[in-house]
Amino acid sequence: MTPYHLLDFTDPETITTCKVMSDADMGGFSTAQLDQVSATASEPAHMRFHGSISIDLPPDRPDIQRSGYAAWRNKDRGPTLFGKSLWDVDPYLYLALRFKSDGRKYFVNVQTESIVHTDIHQHRLYSRRPREWETVFLRWADFVRTNHGEVVEPQNEMMTQKVRTLGIGLTDRVPGPFELCVANMWTTNRMEDVDAYEKEEPS
Repeated sequence: MTPYHLLDFTDPETITTCKVMSDADMGGFSTAQLDQVSATASEPAHMRFHGSISIDLPPDRPDIQRSGYAAWRNKDRGPTLFGKSLWDVDPYLYLALRFKSDGRKYFVNVQTESIVHTDIHQHRLYSRRPREWETVFLRWADFVRTNHGEVVEPQNEMMTQKVRTLGIGLTDRVPGPFELCVANMWTTNRMEDVDAYEKEEPS
């Protein structure tokens, strides 16, 4: 089956369909932004997610007890004649990403048309070669159901036939700058690539 491209940041229009979120939305002090970077002889065109994490709490918000996060995701896509515009990735086994990481603790976030609207399915984005371009393959079945950052039970199977949004978040709460570059996110059944990736996993 042909791979299905979901977010292709080699196309500069894709970044306009995405949004940034951080604790600054609730009065915190982390910063985050998305920039489009043109292709060069050594790297592809891509999206650059960068900023700085702060764990300082807003002084006028006693209800805020925790800070220090930043994330991005695609915006909800416009409706079609048949209803909401959703991705059907059910025929595929893996989510693939071409990215370059600074080695910090990022998570891939997936929202679906689940019964609990605030549920997010997450998978750790491990980097084998920080600050170098690499491709990873994540099993859709290995994503973990969370709500407001906490793992919840029961671990219902993700509704892969109704995916609303894809994104990546940084929640390690380590103060300081961060940078993650993403060229492409797609879904595939290419088992041989996944086998090669897993053989290179650090122990």
